[in-house]
Amino acid sequence: MRTTSALILLAALATPAHADGEAKNVIVFIGDGMGPTTVTAARVFRYGEAGELHMESLPRTAKIRTFSHDAQTTDSAPSMAAYMTGVKMNNEVLSMSPDTIAVPPGSGNTVDNCGTANGTPVPTLFEQARARGKAVGAVTTTRVTHATPAATYAHICHRDLENAIAVQAVGSGLDVLLGGGRRHFLPTTAGGSRTDGRDLTAEVAAQGYTVATSKSAFTAIDPATTSKLVGLFTSSHMSYELDRDPSLEPSLTEMTVKAIELLSKDPDGYVLVVEGGRIDHALHETNAKRALVDTIAFDDAIAATIAKVDLTKTLIVVTADHDHTMVINGYAKRTGRTTDSNAGILGLVKDVVSGALARDAEGMPYSVLGFGNGENRVAGARSSVPALTDDITAAASYHQEAGVRMAPGGETHGGGDVMLMAAGAGSARFKGTLINTQVYGLLRAALGLP
Repeated sequence: MRTTSALILLAALATPAHADGEAKNVIVFIGDGMGPTTVTAARVFRYGEAGELHMESLPRTAKIRTFSHDAQTTDSAPSMAAYMTGVKMNNEVLSMSPDTIAVPPGSGNTVDNCGTANGTPVPTLFEQARARGKAVGAVTTTRVTHATPAATYAHICHRDLENAIAVQAVGSGLDVLLGGGRRHFLPTTAGGSRTDGRDLTAEVAAQGYTVATSKSAFTAIDPATTSKLVGLFTSSHMSYELDRDPSLEPSLTEMTVKAIELLSKDPDGYVLVVEGGRIDHALHETNAKRALVDTIAFDDAIAATIAKVDLTKTLIVVTADHDHTMVINGYAKRTGRTTDSNAGILGLVKDVVSGALARDAEGMPYSVLGFGNGENRVAGARSSVPALTDDITAAASYHQEAGVRMAPGGETHGGGDVMLMAAGAGSARFKGTLINTQVYGLLRAALGLP
């Protein structure tokens, strides 16, 4: 059996460098918030310092600048929309013109009102691919109406208008949509959040979609006999991978593989976006263990995809929409991979020479992973609280310490550049330092879109 690296190398050798339209299929993997530090930490967590994530085996690499139209540090809405439209827009805005003002719920707008003459929609890669006859789909571990998946099909002034985004999903022509967020498709009388009385799951079923709301229903679906699929497995976001009950929720890998099986039936090819969305949420909570486990689940989905698709016809791009403030502290001795008996990178910094605990200016130990800002900042001297241990910092519930105190869950995105890794048909064009809007143009060129 060929290794992942060998499969990628063979595809790279067989693929011409810059032939427009050489990719019949494109799969874009978005690790939400997966900045370079998260990639490094996940590698050490799973494989040790000398190991390699599957995404890191992809032969083409680039660095992506992520600023939005109005902000040095972007949120997921304009950053993902930049990949999908090639347009810089304001924070919170989804696939609209740069002049669109973000109008959040509670600002006098209704579920579908962004204000008078507030910008214009800009076409997405999905819409352009559909016009060329290609199938399109989005898979996520967040709500399917959340910013990153919504940027592929929705046009709206604010990402938080998720009931309105759900309506746009119903009319978007997506062939596959899998993730959480069922509440935005159901009326309040059925346990949802819709006050307009509409049951959008019934509406998509009437359009010929198979609708799955449970793991068992999802597993029973045969892609060979299913033309269009909507899966809404949880009311809100799907569970963190560390907490996921596999009998109740499909994994990101399972959703990705089934999406590929269904979309690949289209003779004209397909475009698929796969988001590891809860990486971002764990980072906002400064909960490193859940962030790293979700990153590994994301990487496992990439590995399954590489093994499944024909890379001479399929372009795989892996990147992130933005960074976070996670840091790797100190001159730590190599930890090796994290196991039940070894805290690894989740543990405390041990001196590289002596192996003894490294200590701060107050003589207190500190963890390898920390955050620039977050909820866990000791009030006063760190010496006034019990000393940290590996057992404490490696626990699933532990929130790493931060330099600047924020409200719970309030750790911010970081403004640093993110990584892009690519393989397969058309991947040679991904190189150097790119602005995120340029990625859109490279995807279009690989697909041969006019």
